[in-house]
Amino acid sequence: MLNLNNPSTQSFIKEGSEKTFMTDVIEESKTTPVLAYFTASWCGPCKTMGPIIEDAVNKANGKVKLVRLDVDANQNIAGQLRIQSIPTIYAFTNGQPVDGFTGAKTESEIQQFISEIVKASGGTTVEDILDEATQLLDSGGVAEASQIFASVLQDYPENPVAYAGLISCHLLSDDDLSRAEAMLEAVPAAISNATEIEGIRANLELKRQAQSSGPIQTLVETVRTNPDNLQGRFDLAIAYYSSDQIEEAIDELLEIFKRDREWNEEAAKTQLLKIFNSLKPEDPIALKGRRKLSSLVFS
Repeated sequence: MLNLNNPSTQSFIKEGSEKTFMTDVIEESKTTPVLAYFTASWCGPCKTMGPIIEDAVNKANGKVKLVRLDVDANQNIAGQLRIQSIPTIYAFTNGQPVDGFTGAKTESEIQQFISEIVKASGGTTVEDILDEATQLLDSGGVAEASQIFASVLQDYPENPVAYAGLISCHLLSDDDLSRAEAMLEAVPAAISNATEIEGIRANLELKRQAQSSGPIQTLVETVRTNPDNLQGRFDLAIAYYSSDQIEEAIDELLEIFKRDREWNEEAAKTQLLKIFNSLKPEDPIALKGRRKLSSLVFS
């Protein structure tokens, strides 16, 4: 299990100088990527970006380090690196500058920049950690995946993948949907419309519907004796979904759409889209269902 907690006894940020530049930046970058951060006390944008980038570096938990360099006190280094405006960041790996940017950036932009530097150096990124948690969840390791998602959210409270993953863990471990619904309501506004959150929202709606579904065999018999009973087919689709027979649920909804696409204000199409949104975009069942629906729409 990966540990994402920041050690309180270690700092990943230093004040640099021309005397220590070779040691703190060039030599250190041969083992760990180093961000050389050129700033000044009089720089307004630096005052805004400084705390953001320092926080992001600490959250990287040692996978990248930051060296602050005052351009007024370190004019030779600034001149050698052709620093023309500040704030400026240069990323060093293996003793060489490999990337950089000038001007203030948002928190998400800085996090993305650091992730790319860490990944390029062969390190583990937040995305790698979330991929591990997702694989654990898919393989039934709900408790361990939950711990990883929760740990990521401590450092990145607006990460939609981590938020959706943690809610999914509760959906799988709790019979009561109330906790998952409460977590969904508490999702930060900045990510409330993210694809991952929309998928969880659709999944919760479908599970609420499934709680009132009838016995599958009874509904199968109803449809068999009266194939034009579209409400019966709709109820059967919900029952199939509640039993994790997703493909069968999709087939029944497609049949409703084929027979009467306008039935009940396009309820079949609406339900199909909810199911597709609840699945991963690359899920073969979702891809197959979307293709069938498209062919019916344009037939």
